[in-house]
Amino acid sequence: MELRAGQVAVVTGAASGIGLAMARRFAAEGLKVVLADVEQGALDKAAALLRDEGAEVHARVVDVGERQQVLDLAESAFETYGAVHVLCNNAGVGSGAEGRMWEHEPNDWQWAFAVNVWGVFHGVQAFVPRMIKSGQPGHVVNTSSGDGGIAPLPTASVYAVTKAAVVTLTESLYAHLRAEHARVGASVLFPGPHMLRTGLWESHRNRPARYAKERPRRTPYRSLDQWETAMKAAGKEVAFTPVEEVAELVVDGIRADRFWLLPVSERSDAQIRARAQSMLDRVNPSYLESFILD
Repeated sequence: MELRAGQVAVVTGAASGIGLAMARRFAAEGLKVVLADVEQGALDKAAALLRDEGAEVHARVVDVGERQQVLDLAESAFETYGAVHVLCNNAGVGSGAEGRMWEHEPNDWQWAFAVNVWGVFHGVQAFVPRMIKSGQPGHVVNTSSGDGGIAPLPTASVYAVTKAAVVTLTESLYAHLRAEHARVGASVLFPGPHMLRTGLWESHRNRPARYAKERPRRTPYRSLDQWETAMKAAGKEVAFTPVEEVAELVVDGIRADRFWLLPVSERSDAQIRARAQSMLDRVNPSYLESFILD
């Protein structure tokens, strides 16, 4: 797909982090951008920033876990601009779960699935039929993670499970689009290859009351800065990937109709090989041993 001035890109989770970087990158190509985010104040700032940079922006507060709000977002986008060419289902949250899986609260799972999985599905159903019907070239990018999308980080198992689901959902979407001979492509995004400075670490600030935790946390939520400080105190250096690099990967991938938006990384490649080999050899998942020993 060629990205051209005047086309329209919709980005969820667009008020900060990867979502904002993608929106800015699309705007730099001359696309009109539809920003959706659950946080009004941050969304207003993001929209103002993009407008100051010369972009045409339509912003809307949306909780992607609420189906009707995503349907309304699609209606608003098509009513405003007449078409949508790029859809980035990017909104995501951590779960806030603690301890072993059997100790997790159901609400931790329900909230994470509502946003990370149902949010993607809602986006697909709200936008893709209209994108196909238009007959115009289009592309859908669903944000996964190396955690779950490649292999799980068991200490963040709820998040990992949702991001594994996004990969399978997007594989299925790709196959369905091909079966329909649609002019719409699909990609699954693995942001990285290193850590990213995003709002995911503080996603609990926007946790809806309907998914409230049932009991107090045993430990306080830890910010990214606090986690980084702890890692350095333990003698471990942490590398960060600029979100702008992730946005560039997305733009390049859309142009190339590339399904796997997976940055080059020896660590990721090793994980993929180890997991695949474990399955092929029908042996236990030794690639998880470092976590099992914790």
